[in-house]
Amino acid sequence: MTKIDIVSGFLGAGKTTLIKKLLKEALAGEQVVLIENEFGEIGIDGGFLKEAGIEIKEMNSGCICCSLVGDFGTSLKEVLSKYTPDRILIEPSGVGKLSDVMKAVEDATESADVQLGSAVAVVDAKKCKVYLKNFGEFFANQIAHAGTVILSRTGEMKEEKINQCMELIRGLNEKAAIITTPWEELEGVKILEAMENAKDLEAQLMAEVIAEHDEHCTCGCHGHHHDHDHDHHDHHNHDHECHHHEHDHHHDHECCHHDHEHEHHHHEHDEHDEHCSCGCHDHDHHGHHHADEVFTSWGFETPDKYSKEQITAILEKLEDKDTYGFVLRAKGMVADINGGFIHFDYVPGESEVRSGGAEYTGKVCVIGSGLLEDNLKKLFEEK
Repeated sequence: MTKIDIVSGFLGAGKTTLIKKLLKEALAGEQVVLIENEFGEIGIDGGFLKEAGIEIKEMNSGCICCSLVGDFGTSLKEVLSKYTPDRILIEPSGVGKLSDVMKAVEDATESADVQLGSAVAVVDAKKCKVYLKNFGEFFANQIAHAGTVILSRTGEMKEEKINQCMELIRGLNEKAAIITTPWEELEGVKILEAMENAKDLEAQLMAEVIAEHDEHCTCGCHGHHHDHDHDHHDHHNHDHECHHHEHDHHHDHECCHHDHEHEHHHHEHDEHDEHCSCGCHDHDHHGHHHADEVFTSWGFETPDKYSKEQITAILEKLEDKDTYGFVLRAKGMVADINGGFIHFDYVPGESEVRSGGAEYTGKVCVIGSGLLEDNLKKLFEEK
């Protein structure tokens, strides 16, 4: 099975630089073929990439998404039969519509043993607003159909400007993963992970909370059924449904609120109150939790930077149940104002703040019972 990834992006966004980074840091062990479609008569980047030893099939007489659809199909089949690669990277012209390129790939691979892996839009964060205004038909199409949007040149920008760019992107695509971390701080493997279904922090943390609850709770509800019926995101394969709320400062944040209903059958109420870690201390003695005692989660994604002291102070405040609800777990990875990334974990009465590897953007998730989301949002925004 050959994977096909499409790396689109407007003119000058940095597609070629990204592809070289992926080839060197994430795809070194795979046999990769790059299909490049330059708009015009000469493929400017062809020789540049051939130096890496990559076979290139250049098509310079037009654009994949229009006059070359037929020729593209023939060329793709030729590449598959000649090289039988593990992966094909397609770099379409900067003025092409991603939706048309995706359709061309699908049409050309109906009978082939291939899989469309990811569709990426590389966006120059500095020029996001002006390109959307002046070239909206092409620029917006690339963003709207991307599973992952990769921002370039964010290392030269202030957080406020990055947030404004993310807000524009979210207006076109609510589901795409958005990579905001400067590329020089991020390993190519992390970028590829985001392209190919990034780790779902909320799902991971919720599974841990439920497992811990089942292990330690003495109420006799170990065999209860947890219903998690969520919509699936195409880009992350997330097992949850994200609702986008308005934020005073972080308009771009992807906020997730989930209600995970748990039916518990209690036989030893007093012992359960003393030992159960689920935060459900006020029980319905007819055999079920009240509706307000279900697990919920809240989280967001952000390019904003924090200090370890700020994160430590935030985690200490999570002990205040009256202000923030009963927080069972909190976990996140955020950019450090001193460089690199801060990773943190929290459980009641205990927290850990440490330096860690860079993520494609900052991510925070909080899980508990009766969470007061507005207060949590203010806590992380005010730092």
